[in-house]
Amino acid sequence: MAHKRSVLIVDSSRENQEVLQTALEHRGLRTLTADRVGSGLELARRLEPDLIVLDLETDGKAGEEVSAPFLRQTRPRHTPVVMLGTVRRQAAAPGGEFVAKPYHYGPLIRKIEELLGARTASCDRAT
Repeated sequence: MAHKRSVLIVDSSRENQEVLQTALEHRGLRTLTADRVGSGLELARRLEPDLIVLDLETDGKAGEEVSAPFLRQTRPRHTPVVMLGTVRRQAAAPGGEFVAKPYHYGPLIRKIEELLGARTASCDRAT
């Protein structure tokens, strides 16, 4: 049985979580959600998702303060992290993919699928 790829969505907006969750599950992905940085880090550690979507404004924090713990934790597994934030915060969150707010869900979903496809291809080459 093939591994069902999973995406962790860390976003304090329930609406954003639900829209992304619905779109990703419709594409056959398993989703996990967290509305706080701490619970998102715990889920990432325990469940090792294949990709993380991280709103850089979660918990009223911003930029590197939110992204750094996720980037450190996911680095050993090379887990892609898609960071959502305003353009001025892009420089504060190096080491992952950045999508500027406001964003459209279609291009965000395509970016997620692209990163998951690239990750699958690199894992296939490694085996």
